[in-house]
Amino acid sequence: MMPLPRIVAAETLDGLAEDDPAAMRSRRDLQRIHRFMGTRGIMARALQRLLASRPSAAPLRLLELGAGDGSLMLGVARVLGARWPKVEITLLDRQDLVNRSTLDDYARLGWTATPQVVDVFDWASTQSPAVREPSARWDVIVANLFLHHFEGPALATLLAAIESRARRFLACEPRRAALALAGSHLVGAMGANAVTRQDAVLSVHAGFRDQELSALWPGGQSFWTVSESSAGLFSHCFLAERSGLGGAEASP
Repeated sequence: MMPLPRIVAAETLDGLAEDDPAAMRSRRDLQRIHRFMGTRGIMARALQRLLASRPSAAPLRLLELGAGDGSLMLGVARVLGARWPKVEITLLDRQDLVNRSTLDDYARLGWTATPQVVDVFDWASTQSPAVREPSARWDVIVANLFLHHFEGPALATLLAAIESRARRFLACEPRRAALALAGSHLVGAMGANAVTRQDAVLSVHAGFRDQELSALWPGGQSFWTVSESSAGLFSHCFLAERSGLGGAEASP
């Protein structure tokens, strides 16, 4: 069977106001889909792998791009909180979706969560010499179901900004494959609304496979160690780590 071509199209949810009832319902659908896909476990295991050489007691600065309402990383925090009790996480999204109770839930785990409402390309275009200083880099930048929204120059701009500001990067995206596409057509069986049903199919068509993200990553092989593979039944993960970090990594 020929691989599915990558096709990026605007998803309906991205064009809806944050308080639109259909958008609110679709975000709840996504929480159920993440549980079905096992996204929380995939992300937690990937982060453990990415940070295996780092002292667990050291403070950790983490940035999530396209964080939405913050609930997915809250689930990851519940898995990892006992091991990493000193985490500062910034939840970046262009919509103001993180509520007070979610921030309180992070705090109960010992994590300090800060929402940042800004478009990711405004974040990417804010160039400062400090971002290339090791002490100013994020320990980890993560993106979940986010990179697949972009292609061409937009994706290149985003990856370049991430590469310049991160010590490590983790992306978990839709896998562009026949099984994932079949699954996307069945989300209605989970009670998903029309927005989610349409966007699920579009997400798979815009997803990644093989070593596509590795080929696009702007960091040279002498400076970064990268890996890319399928995860679970429907996901595709990309991990990147700056060379020479390990246990001797300086605290931010």
